[in-house]
Amino acid sequence: MNSYIKNMFTQDYLLQNLLVKGEVSNCKYHSSGHIYFTLKDPKGTISCVMFAGSRSGLSFRLSEGQQVIVGGSVDVYERDGKYQLYAKQILLDGNGLLYERYEQLKRELEETGMFAQEYKRPIPRYIKILGVVTASTGAAVRDIIQIAGRRNPYVQIILYPAIVQGEAAVPSIVNGIHALEQIGVDVMIVGRGGGSIEDLWAFNEREVAEAVFQCSVPIISAVGHETDTTIIDFVSDLRAPTPSAAAELAVADIREILGELADYREDLNRAMDRLLREKRSQVEHLSLRLKAASPGSRIREKRMLVLSAEEKLQVRMQHILEMRRHRLALYIERLKGISPIEKLNSGYSYVSDATGTNIRSVGQVKLGQALTIRVSDGEIGAVVENVLLDK
Repeated sequence: MNSYIKNMFTQDYLLQNLLVKGEVSNCKYHSSGHIYFTLKDPKGTISCVMFAGSRSGLSFRLSEGQQVIVGGSVDVYERDGKYQLYAKQILLDGNGLLYERYEQLKRELEETGMFAQEYKRPIPRYIKILGVVTASTGAAVRDIIQIAGRRNPYVQIILYPAIVQGEAAVPSIVNGIHALEQIGVDVMIVGRGGGSIEDLWAFNEREVAEAVFQCSVPIISAVGHETDTTIIDFVSDLRAPTPSAAAELAVADIREILGELADYREDLNRAMDRLLREKRSQVEHLSLRLKAASPGSRIREKRMLVLSAEEKLQVRMQHILEMRRHRLALYIERLKGISPIEKLNSGYSYVSDATGTNIRSVGQVKLGQALTIRVSDGEIGAVVENVLLDK
């Protein structure tokens, strides 16, 4: 009969995947690693067991009086003829359940490397534009504006009025991060004031953590009070214990900057004075060496050398010019012997037809043909009237 009943339980799909909520009582940890306990509520009780092989589904120590949610299956223990709940997973109910979800997501994101230090971007020391993702009303935004303005009134603050609590909080915060990233702020503060774990839960969601991790702008997380810790505190580039502290971390104090500039100015003046003293000393030393070396006489000597070289250069150039003139005169005389102009001046003439062809023979002309005769002082137009051949 017990075997038959066990088979009935096994064939019932609903009994193989249950979530049962109740209070823990009669909890015993066996030396074998198994955990035996009773789950009860005002209407009844049920015996439960979690075998050692399923202990990975329990992230806390089970104890009397805890409100829990047990996930597992119902089956019959044939020897005793009783049924019991075989637990595969146990979560704390209420705040405890949220804490379990928090721890589980924290483990998952840490395994993916999103908490790794090498992904943390440095926070710029000097910024011009500060982006803030938080509620438009509340102490958090007032504290950020007040402290940032006191530290450096020249920093521009751009607020994205996000919903930070409730079902619409997650997409609102994610949209705020993306919007300020597109604007191009220098650094971003993401957070809100204090509250219960339920109030802060939006900052423990995967979507918000991924938006913070993927953002190209450095992000400072500032959620709740100093004792509150959310998932984005591990993912962000820097965690601030409070929104006020985040403003101090994001915005450099202009008074400190001006003090540093004054120190730099003094250091620069001292360095310049020291350098000028060194250079004056060098000039004085070189001046003494210059006087000792008597540069005036050296200059006069070099000047005489230059004048002598100039005279030699002029004589040499004059000699070369005379030689060139003589050679040019010889070339001119040679050219005169073959120059056609000289031939014309000697009484010769140059006869050509209308095409400019030189007439050297009577065979090149015809009766009535027009010719041009060039002489030394001009041209003569002629017409062939008679052609005689030399015998």
